[in-house]
Amino acid sequence: IKLSSECANFNLLNLESQIPQSTEDVEGRSITLSCSYTGSPRDLHWYQQKPGSRPEFLVLINEASGTNVTAQQLDPRLSIILQKNNKKVDLEISSTAVSDSALYYCALQPTVTETHQTLY
Repeated sequence: IKLSSECANFNLLNLESQIPQSTEDVEGRSITLSCSYTGSPRDLHWYQQKPGSRPEFLVLINEASGTNVTAQQLDPRLSIILQKNNKKVDLEISSTAVSDSALYYCALQPTVTETHQTLY
C-alpha cells in the first residue's frame, strides 16, 4: 500500500503546510493524513486521486460548525477530524487496504475534478 497526502491550494487561499506524507506497508492498520491551514476558510475538503484517474471528492467539514458533508457513498472506514485550535484537518482511514492506495488532497474550496470543453 502506498498512501500520500498533499495540502492543495486550489483557489489561491493560504495553506500553511505542504509537506507530503508517504506511508508504506500499512495494510490493515489505521492511518491519519493531516493538513494544516491558515485563515478562516468556510469548508475544508479531502479528495482522493487514484493512479490514472481524476481527483474524487470524499468529504468536507465546515470550519465554523464542525458539520461534515460526504460523498454519496463514503467508505465507512474514512472519517474527517477538525482540530480547530491547531488549524488542522485530518483524514483517518481505518483498516487500510491495497485499494486505498492513492494521492489524497486537502483543499480549502471546492475543486474542479472534471475536464470541461470550451463552448462556441
